[in-house]
Amino acid sequence: MPRLAANLDFLFTDRPLEARFDAAAACGFSGIEMLFADRLPAPTLRAALDAAGLEAALINIAVDDWAAGGRGCAALPGHEDRFRRALIESVERAVAVGARRLHVLAGIPETGADLAYARASYKRNLHEAAETAAAAGIVATIEAINPRDMPGYFLADPDEAAAIVREINHPSLKLQFDLYHTQITRGDLTRRLDAQLPLIGHVQIAGVPDRAEPDQGEIAPAHLLDRLDTLGYDGWVGLEYRPRGRTEDGLGWAAPWGIRGPG
Repeated sequence: MPRLAANLDFLFTDRPLEARFDAAAACGFSGIEMLFADRLPAPTLRAALDAAGLEAALINIAVDDWAAGGRGCAALPGHEDRFRRALIESVERAVAVGARRLHVLAGIPETGADLAYARASYKRNLHEAAETAAAAGIVATIEAINPRDMPGYFLADPDEAAAIVREINHPSLKLQFDLYHTQITRGDLTRRLDAQLPLIGHVQIAGVPDRAEPDQGEIAPAHLLDRLDTLGYDGWVGLEYRPRGRTEDGLGWAAPWGIRGPG
């Protein structure tokens, strides 16, 4: 059965980061994911996870210019050294905190950039990421992000993401299948899960169109999570949505998967 992981940069944000681990555990989560795992020193993060009895399902590669609009650099030619530094740092952090998945962000190319050249550079960097991840016993993932939420992001098409994973064909590079982004850009989620399951290393979910809880709108969580179960997926499904109110009050939809509001 798929395991639900709380994204601590989206859920429980009415309290300090350090308090979100216990809040997630109190709701029945056994795993979390983080966009910005470098906000806490690795020993502090590992201690918080251990104290709450949580596993780090996935963290993102470090992005040094997020506040200025940076979204990674794996697909930005000329940034290979910067990418390598971020990769090494982030793989070391993943190992230190026990995270088995590392999301490698592609970045936003400059206007007018040669996208074919960017794709070739991206593939070279992803092969290096897969090799580095494999040596550390973890898996690198890539995710297509819809252009409404992240205009200009290099990897916007989920079918292109799947094609790149197939082309690189490395056991330590997997697809991060985000149901929210995929519904917005391509739809046909059930058939895409069926076709792409062998490529998938991590799943994420949010409601469409508003990125709130998936109990309203275009996403049918019971159907999709049951489909993943039928297909034999036993990995994590990250809850990467913005709650309509208090996180705990919106978790009723997740009760069949062992998640609940405390009390």
